[in-house]
Amino acid sequence: MTRILAFDVNETLLDLKPLDGPFEALFGTAKLRPQWFGQMLQLSFVGGLTGAYVDFTTAQRAALRMLAQREGVSLTEEQVEETVGLMASLPPHPEVPAALRRLADTPLRLVALTNSVEEVAERQLRHAGIRDLFDRVMSAHAVRRLKPAPEPYHAVAAAFGVPPAEVRLVAAHSWDVTGALQAGCKAAFVRRPGAVLSPIGPQPDIVAGNIGDIADLVIERDCR
Repeated sequence: MTRILAFDVNETLLDLKPLDGPFEALFGTAKLRPQWFGQMLQLSFVGGLTGAYVDFTTAQRAALRMLAQREGVSLTEEQVEETVGLMASLPPHPEVPAALRRLADTPLRLVALTNSVEEVAERQLRHAGIRDLFDRVMSAHAVRRLKPAPEPYHAVAAAFGVPPAEVRLVAAHSWDVTGALQAGCKAAFVRRPGAVLSPIGPQPDIVAGNIGDIADLVIERDCR
């Protein structure tokens, strides 16, 4: 039985492509935007592995400075803050609002579970026009252990008084899906362009190319 749907936010629900223009203006190419995001994840994960917690916003700023140093580009603090601040004004992927509305009409409870700090997540979802479709917004920052550590997924289960097996994560990141499955939850993988599953470890039972198709499969399998 699934009772809670926990959605990752960045890239899963929200589209990062609008950052391409600002990255092209700063670095001369939009191709560095995915590198920045990957560097940010690396900094966050290293913090978790070494016991020196780093929140997502701090990691975003640091990753941008590292990218600039590597590319030989001089950035002001204002440029760093402006660029990182754009994360709060990302649009949803086109199919997301309608799919979430369909899911909100089911008995399932919808939660946004993000590594971003809660204040940023709230701003993101309000700007995207989808905040009202979630029962709750939860940040891994509250437990100071970022996904894919088990604590954020377990925090969702505890918040709703259910076992982890009754929580299903929906994410476009293989590492997030693996984290949820290893924590005892179910998972659905959103196969966004360029996103692939790890062949190592447990695999999700739902895989689709967008949130609309994920919603169809969740309703078919979890709402019977």
